[in-house]
Amino acid sequence: MKKLIGYARVSTRSQQADRQIEDLMAAGVRRDDLYIDHGVSGAATSRPGFDQALAALQSGDTLVIATLDRLGRSTQSMLTFAQQLRERGAGLRVLNLGGGDVDTSTPMGSMVFTVMAALAQMELDIKRERITDSVAKRRAAGKDLGGRRRAFTDSQVRSAMKLIDAGEP
Repeated sequence: MKKLIGYARVSTRSQQADRQIEDLMAAGVRRDDLYIDHGVSGAATSRPGFDQALAALQSGDTLVIATLDRLGRSTQSMLTFAQQLRERGAGLRVLNLGGGDVDTSTPMGSMVFTVMAALAQMELDIKRERITDSVAKRRAAGKDLGGRRRAFTDSQVRSAMKLIDAGEP
């Protein structure tokens, strides 16, 4: 029996996968066949929900993901993964890619997937380049680099130091 196996991923624990889940279920994925990773980067080689989704795939089944970036980071790894699915007799369906679904079990779908995977990696590389450039410029100008804000003000730190110096716990 051919099944649709859905996979959703969010990179941080504070993010929600609700939109992805809705899209996957609207595409015909049953709740029991839905696997989700919370707080896991796409660059991670081992993702528990993804590994479970792959283990659930049988020949004739199709892995369904909402967007291409949920699958991985590099063109090469995505193409290798798509080839491994074909060898297992399973398909890959990407929703919301180029205005519609892309199913790699068809020649046109496979070609579109290849092009879009390359574009996704290019987009990631450009974003990294911009961030690195921005950080370098801000550092050279002596500006704030952002990041986590201090939990205590200078006044609070001085008060704590006075208490410690006075022998208070």
